[in-house]
Amino acid sequence: MFKVKEKIIDLGDGRTITLETGRMARQANGSVLLKMGKTMLLATVVSAQDAKEDTDFMPLSVEYKEKYASSGRFPGGFLKREARPSDYEILISRLVDRALRPLFPDDFHAETFVTISLISADMDIIPDSLAGLAASAALTVSDVPFNGPMSEVRVARINNKFVVNPTATQLKDADIDLMVGATYDNILMVEGEMKEVSEEEMLETLKIAHDAIKLHCKAQMEFAAEVGSTVKREYCHEVNDEDLRKKVWDETYNKCYQAAKSSTADKHKRLDAFESIITEFLGQYTEEDAANKALVKKYYHDVLKEASRRLVLDDNTRLDGRKPDEIRPIMCEIDTLPATHGSALFTRGETQSLTTVTLGTKLDEKIIDDVLNKGKEKFTLHYNFPPFATGEAKPARGTSRREIGHGNLAHRALKNMMPSDEENPYAIRVVSDILESNGSSSMATVCAGTLALMDAGIKLRKPVSGIAMGLITDKETKKYAVLSDILGDEDHLGDMDFKVTGTRDGITATQMDIKVEGLSYEILTKALHQAKAGRLHILDIMSQTIAEPRPELKPHAPRIEMLTIPKELIGALIGPGGKVIQEIQRVTGATIIVEEIDGHGDVNIFGENAEVITAALDWVKKIVTVPEIGQVYKGKVKTIVQFGAFVEILPNKDGLLHISEIEWRKIAKVEDVLKEGQEVEVKIIDIDPKTGKIKLSRKELLPRPPRQEPGKRNPEQNQKN
Repeated sequence: MFKVKEKIIDLGDGRTITLETGRMARQANGSVLLKMGKTMLLATVVSAQDAKEDTDFMPLSVEYKEKYASSGRFPGGFLKREARPSDYEILISRLVDRALRPLFPDDFHAETFVTISLISADMDIIPDSLAGLAASAALTVSDVPFNGPMSEVRVARINNKFVVNPTATQLKDADIDLMVGATYDNILMVEGEMKEVSEEEMLETLKIAHDAIKLHCKAQMEFAAEVGSTVKREYCHEVNDEDLRKKVWDETYNKCYQAAKSSTADKHKRLDAFESIITEFLGQYTEEDAANKALVKKYYHDVLKEASRRLVLDDNTRLDGRKPDEIRPIMCEIDTLPATHGSALFTRGETQSLTTVTLGTKLDEKIIDDVLNKGKEKFTLHYNFPPFATGEAKPARGTSRREIGHGNLAHRALKNMMPSDEENPYAIRVVSDILESNGSSSMATVCAGTLALMDAGIKLRKPVSGIAMGLITDKETKKYAVLSDILGDEDHLGDMDFKVTGTRDGITATQMDIKVEGLSYEILTKALHQAKAGRLHILDIMSQTIAEPRPELKPHAPRIEMLTIPKELIGALIGPGGKVIQEIQRVTGATIIVEEIDGHGDVNIFGENAEVITAALDWVKKIVTVPEIGQVYKGKVKTIVQFGAFVEILPNKDGLLHISEIEWRKIAKVEDVLKEGQEVEVKIIDIDPKTGKIKLSRKELLPRPPRQEPGKRNPEQNQKN
């Protein structure tokens, strides 16, 4: 019934990856089951036979999905079923999409859906590094036109040793975590985080990744030959008019080049200048020539792209008049929003980020409940890109994949420079709202995030800045130009978008998408070193606004006090049904969080001001203090009995003050000296080691009367006589 084909990829370290087709999802255009250990990914591809009318782009959709059953778990929520994709699933979908998209033919416009499902999960095998291979293999064995194969791998450096596709356990100790997507010949996509590594170390990581990917690509080519899927479908999704193409080029190129050369930094003025050229050209056509107008706009886009590129390559000038390595004017501002815990406004050219910092408790930490990852995240960063940032008249509808991806990059750039848990008790949320955008808004987020965190008084280890690099190349002449701090147009019209973040001492995160074949390591090296120069330039400007974190939090920022208590006292602090801790919070207004960690109680007390913190802290200390012989307490008389009084020296801790220990003189009745509810200072004179019963003394804190000489009466006796 099944015609199953398999291909085993020997990774050379005792591990293997198996690609299988013909058993599952046979009605898809292509399907592959990838197996590594107990992990199994099912990748499918379905592509429409024809393109929709007036579609002139590649409508590709990539979905990565994790099934909770794959790890023997129920989904959370009321419905107990998989719902909208998690941020983790979206980020993996983007990783695969970015590597696949450049490999489809430019004239192929059929809707294409690639779905990768995690259907069995080994908890120590990270599936994101296998998703790209599974998707590419499904396309390779299908009839869908595809200029692959490609694959993706993770390379980590652990104890100064590079490991390809490390386990989740190994990855915890890595100082480089880099995901790379590539074909046999060319690198396509890079994304990862590092702990201040050099440009040379990053290049070495890329080379190791590409060598591993070549093995995957070769296996896929052999697999396609064995399956018999080397012939792709025929299609015709474009109708061109070469005479019209020539006419557009002849009549608009020089005008377009001159408009590009006018070098205005205002994006909208520049766009208006380009738009006027095509509007003038279209004036020779009537309303009935709709088809021609569509083709004209398509050809004019090519004209605009070539004119802008030639301006850089031939005149060493960019659209806004800058030189290739020149960075736009930068303005930095902190404490922009005085009511927040920290804020900054970072403006670079026509890109602007307004970023805030909010401090919270453990209760505010982000809860992670993915299929393979469970836990909490103390530091979160969110990136928002409203339509008004680019002057678009459209509503904002939810969080886009792009916003999640850009926020993740900025988060990775900053997280390794955040203070340790011991240095920072707060949950921290950074929010970047992009108010203007003309290229590199994620890098503006990194810069604004650094400024806002330092404004909030968070002890960043080192400031971090980011810069986006671009590339213009000419295949025929081999000329190229690496561009620093690219515009939105340069990203769209160029051959590379290479984002690099870091401190003065090294790279902390990177993201690269390459749109051209044959990118050499020489160009990558130049791009990295030019990025370093730009990064340092930006840090210099940022340091003029704030060079190091504020020494203290803002006066209105909440405070946290931390203390550790013995494990056996956790119950006493919480009380039956939470009664004790709830009363402390109600009376003082503080928030108290108690966790058992490593055999002891970890107590966090969170309050809006010092008075709240002090009141709650004193109360907690009284509850968790362990009584010791010789200690003095201000207690309250709870009960009077014939032989003494029981005094509460600490919350829910009583001791016996015997009648003989109330005063030095002999008293007949306890009530002659003490009353219930009275506050009294007492000293612990003994604690029973077996029962824990406490014996108290008041008289030891009173002046001892002078000793009476033999034969003499004291004054009281004389008065009586």
